[in-house]
Amino acid sequence: MVDWNDRFRAVDIYLGVAAITHLAWETLQLPLYTIWSSAPRREIAFAVLHCTVGDIMIATSALITAIAVGRCWSWPREDCKQVAVLTILFGLSYTAYSEWFNVYVRHAWDYSDAMPTVRIGEIELGLSPLLQWLIVPIVAFASVRLGMPSDAPG
Repeated sequence: MVDWNDRFRAVDIYLGVAAITHLAWETLQLPLYTIWSSAPRREIAFAVLHCTVGDIMIATSALITAIAVGRCWSWPREDCKQVAVLTILFGLSYTAYSEWFNVYVRHAWDYSDAMPTVRIGEIELGLSPLLQWLIVPIVAFASVRLGMPSDAPG
């Protein structure tokens, strides 16, 4: 039986840590995009805020989808690894799609020469946003484990 207080606490921890970490990541990776050298500071600040809000929406959607697809109804007390793996896969998949769409189709942003890329098929995607969706969820899930009561194996 799931304790709803545990579930809400786990979601609060996950999304809180994810939000702070995504904000930091978005800020630190700015020099890897052309906006860093081509846009006014106000536009850059808006881009960081916009991207961070998007990251929080992706994190929320990926977590909910992972719980539903994995049928991990007892999360966070059980199934934490399955939820974590699925959440990361969903976040990475969406990010790869979004990077492709926004860089190559919409031309909404461009990578600077400093952005390391990884070739996936015929396209090159930025390594930093892909690593973001691997590392940030791992940090957030580790924080959930640390922040839950000791009797909640989650």
